[in-house]
Amino acid sequence: MTVANAPALVKGDADATARRHPLTGSGPAPRLARLRGLLKYVGLTPFAVYVVLFLAIPTVLAVTTGFFDADGGFTLANISGLLEPVVLGTFLSSFGVSALSAVIGSIVGALVCYALLGTKPDGPLRSVINSGSSVLAQFGGVMLAFAFIAFIGGQGLVTVFLADTFGINIFENGIWLYQVPGLLLPYVYFQVPLMIITFMPALEGLKSQWAEANATLGGTRFTYWTRIAFPVLAPSFFGSLLLLFANAFSSYATAAALISQGSQIVPLQIRGALISETVLGRENMAGALALGMIVVMVIVMWGYSVLQSRTARWQR
Repeated sequence: MTVANAPALVKGDADATARRHPLTGSGPAPRLARLRGLLKYVGLTPFAVYVVLFLAIPTVLAVTTGFFDADGGFTLANISGLLEPVVLGTFLSSFGVSALSAVIGSIVGALVCYALLGTKPDGPLRSVINSGSSVLAQFGGVMLAFAFIAFIGGQGLVTVFLADTFGINIFENGIWLYQVPGLLLPYVYFQVPLMIITFMPALEGLKSQWAEANATLGGTRFTYWTRIAFPVLAPSFFGSLLLLFANAFSSYATAAALISQGSQIVPLQIRGALISETVLGRENMAGALALGMIVVMVIVMWGYSVLQSRTARWQR
């Protein structure tokens, strides 16, 4: 054997090895390998079906129906209805209660997270608060509305106690619990736990080396929070704030249980458009309202994703 023939022999040995070991060779992928590659996606099938049935199809229907009239013809009358004063007022009411509940929930939740930094990460207090926040963040809808009605409603426990004991009538100026301002308390109830869940990992991501470096360079606790901690936590805080806003803006069941008359926020106005034949003289107005909500949610969630990507850089 000559040196010139060595490369050809080496190549021949490699081809033979590929034929003997089809899964690890350098030749074309065998049928078994392709089958295994497809099987790893089978587990995603139930989730994909769920997304298509309960997210993709409803979204497409909501976006497209607003552009058609009752006869199926294309029209922009429903979209132009979004500029009506009544509809704009409804959007402003939704923005107001969502923004206010998000601000209150984010501030209170951030303070709770800060207080929890002094506890052991695996201690019983941290475990109880984390578990309770996970449950209470999902405690909404009719059950939450009933709890507030029984607690501070017109004949609620606290309402009757204050009236009989101290002569205080908390509903002297009207049944505010069943109006838009009354939604603030139930919304804050589930906004604070949601803030704890989303913001606590960011606080835990603060490295002790940063505080030590600040102290070594002669910095105070004030300079640490203003020049290090706050700039690092700001994207996560405002991202959580946007998430809370989206959570309140899309909430329906709690508002529907408390406000039985009128369409004072967008989800309730969509309900009114669905159960009535026409809204503002336009058919399929519910689709246009849903489209408006989707646009708002897309903008908010886009901002949330941008802020979260900036937060992830500090948590690596």
